[in-house]
Amino acid sequence: MDEFLGGSETGLVIDWTQMPTYNTIMSLAAGAGLLLLVLLGRTLHRDKQFKAEGWALSAGVLGVILTLTGAHMTLTWPFAKYFPFDNIVFGETSLGLGVLLLAAALYLWKRGDQIVAAEDRPAEVAAVAKPLGIFIFGLGLALFGIAAAGVYFQLFAAPADEPISGMFAEWPIVEAIFMSGLFALVGVGAVLFPFALNSFTATKPLNKIAKWMGGVWAVSGAAFLLFGAMNFYTHIGLIVNTMQ
Repeated sequence: MDEFLGGSETGLVIDWTQMPTYNTIMSLAAGAGLLLLVLLGRTLHRDKQFKAEGWALSAGVLGVILTLTGAHMTLTWPFAKYFPFDNIVFGETSLGLGVLLLAAALYLWKRGDQIVAAEDRPAEVAAVAKPLGIFIFGLGLALFGIAAAGVYFQLFAAPADEPISGMFAEWPIVEAIFMSGLFALVGVGAVLFPFALNSFTATKPLNKIAKWMGGVWAVSGAAFLLFGAMNFYTHIGLIVNTMQ
């Protein structure tokens, strides 16, 4: 059986009944969600042909995925027996982003006509989003905490039996810095969010704060999207290589 599966290079065997994982779809959806928010802001500010329904459906799809998986991982303690910090790192952050996307989906769906008819659509949306700035700012600070913990405790390191990511198994700090950097980038955008809203209006160009927010979310969103897609291969490979 081991010969058919390819076996384990290091002899590592994992009891996968004690190590459930699905941060693959979570990473994919989180990356897509961040890109969606950036594109939504850009569309509101520049595109005269705004169709709220499509954006609402997109936010709703991603919000459902992140809310369900994030809530399950957050409330199941520990989700993975030997990695209980996953509940905090992946579960709670996905839950927060998922609920925010669901709120955005509901607003866009119910108030789409009002947004389209507004003289200043960006300012209309910014006025509604402003109270959420407190929570989003707090999430940004939390992401800084995750990033610091990731580097200090060298989290996120993949075992040698995982394809691609396992190439850096001897240097756990490499993946720790990479993943922590992504969380920190998202955190920068979240901390800037309340301040970026002040310039979100069609009557004047975006200020540097808004551009920085959009830039870091675009980069980190694309990275999470691509990393999550890659993990559909690497995680399957890890499971196959470490099964009994």
